[in-house]
Amino acid sequence: MKRPVNPALAIKAFLIVFLLLHNVPAANAQKKTAYLFTYFTGNGKGEEAIHFALSRDGYNYKALNQDAAVLNPAAISATGGVRDPHILRAEDGNTFYMVATDMQVAKYAWGPNTALVMLKSNDLINWKSVSVDITKQYKEFANVNRVWAPQTIYDKEQQKYMLYWSMRVGNGPDILYYAYANKDFTGLVSAPKVLFAAADNKSTIDADIIYRNGKYNLFFKTEGSGNGIKKAVSDRLTSGYVAQDKYLQQTTDPVEGAGVFKLNNSNDYILMYDVYTKGKYQFTKSSDLENFKVIDQMVTMDFHPRHGTVIPITESEYQRLMARWGDNDLHNPALKGLYADPEILYSHKTNKYYIYPTSDGFDGWSGTYFKTFSSTDLVNWKDEGIILDLKKDVSWANRNAWAPTIAEKMINGKYKYFYYFCAAQKIGVAVSDSPTGPFKDSGKPLIDKLPAGIKGGQQIDPDVFTDPKTGTSYLYWGNGYMAGAVLNKDMISIDTTTIKVLTPDTSFREGTEVFYRKGKYYFMWSEDDTRSENYRVRYGTSTSPLGKIEIPANNLVLAKDADSAIYGTGHNCVIQIPGKDEWYIIYHRFNRPKGITMGDAAGYNREVCIDKLEFNSDGSVKRVVPTVKGIAPVK
Repeated sequence: MKRPVNPALAIKAFLIVFLLLHNVPAANAQKKTAYLFTYFTGNGKGEEAIHFALSRDGYNYKALNQDAAVLNPAAISATGGVRDPHILRAEDGNTFYMVATDMQVAKYAWGPNTALVMLKSNDLINWKSVSVDITKQYKEFANVNRVWAPQTIYDKEQQKYMLYWSMRVGNGPDILYYAYANKDFTGLVSAPKVLFAAADNKSTIDADIIYRNGKYNLFFKTEGSGNGIKKAVSDRLTSGYVAQDKYLQQTTDPVEGAGVFKLNNSNDYILMYDVYTKGKYQFTKSSDLENFKVIDQMVTMDFHPRHGTVIPITESEYQRLMARWGDNDLHNPALKGLYADPEILYSHKTNKYYIYPTSDGFDGWSGTYFKTFSSTDLVNWKDEGIILDLKKDVSWANRNAWAPTIAEKMINGKYKYFYYFCAAQKIGVAVSDSPTGPFKDSGKPLIDKLPAGIKGGQQIDPDVFTDPKTGTSYLYWGNGYMAGAVLNKDMISIDTTTIKVLTPDTSFREGTEVFYRKGKYYFMWSEDDTRSENYRVRYGTSTSPLGKIEIPANNLVLAKDADSAIYGTGHNCVIQIPGKDEWYIIYHRFNRPKGITMGDAAGYNREVCIDKLEFNSDGSVKRVVPTVKGIAPVK
């Protein structure tokens, strides 16, 4: 008897046959919706280990496991340390290979090191590993003293997985070699052969091979003739590479550790690299692997990677990694990435909250643009993009974009937004019809000189406050001194006759914040230096917006919590939930956990956090304990 055909089974059978005939592994056909970034973090004790981070879009990354190692380096290496991890999805779509340098600089300095680590996993969680010592396995390489930055690629002709890395024999230059892995990915089955050597006999390290349009693009770092990234191209994987005489990095600083990956559902590629002398990463984008444009303004990371790689992953893989190492219940930092000096606004026009920070992570506080972030609950923040770029939008200054503040005003029946910002140690003002901009600069600085009687300090850190009793708006500013004045009704000029120096005491450094609660005007400010782990917040109160500030006996609001590895807590703002006596403090801290090890650089590698602000029955401010957990979403 002939049975009727089940349409669903027929389609499934067709797909299976199609995939087999076209040599397309079923798992590879799964849609890639996210990215896994694997990296190490530095040369110090415990930093030479494998870390993971995830991204939904390839631009914004969040560290897993609170930026702690996901694998114990002592258990997978001979030296107790691993560096330069490279991860690859196998051709079957379900297996993953990872290789790394077997090296611990913190213990053994820079060598010699002679081994690499090979790892294999079927779920990205559990890994089997082996350390392969080149000098022990191959007698002809007994004089090798460097085995650096291995990577893996599938050789379609040989139908084997090929490892390639840089290696130095004796006092010669570092040269790129390759060898094939065995079937189980537990060792090598062929002696290393030269893959590529520089024509000038200089060292070549940190190779990364990307196949595109029938060509193998080999990115590498040059040494001895400029520490930059170049590329060699061949139509064969293991030979014939012709170097291009062109540096591809988009910075004048030395770089290493090139990593290239293709964006999901796009023809664009990302070339990222380690700007190792500055302790930061740079991201660039290209559609042809020839011309690259910096996209740092689009990238955020709540960690500081060293030499790593990125691969696309599926939704199920993303969720598996999150289930194992994620921290969805942690809300500090509130903004993902490096930001500082936050100002917050509740917009009555949009019924949303907005944070306006300094864009941080630039050496010497050298950022030149401002962004804003929106939220309906103070926990989930959307990046609204750049709202003011000094180089494009401001004629009187093009450097040091710092510490903004903003006011929403109803003028002639329409909401207007007045954005006060620092540029080149002066204060400007820009105007928009929307809290997300674009903002148009007034064309000149609003504050560009010291108040009368003040001998030193900077004209920075503006704060705007509108008195709910009178509707009058005030501007406060100063570093080394606190000054205040009435803003004219146009909100882009001040009544200079009202300028008053309000410095509360010798603890005042900068970062004034003024708000009103139950008949009192509260003044908060930052003490010490933003580069100091003891940067902290104090407060006083007054009976008027420009009145004398009275200082309570115990006026410390916020300070470091060393037990939680939280340092440098300062430059705050405050928000009241509309219609409620519910308050929150928004501030920056050293990025965690790396910041405390960075010296002065911690002062421009900061992150924005939010915690609850509470008051005693007499109106005094309760001491805030900074947290990693953060706050619950507000309603």
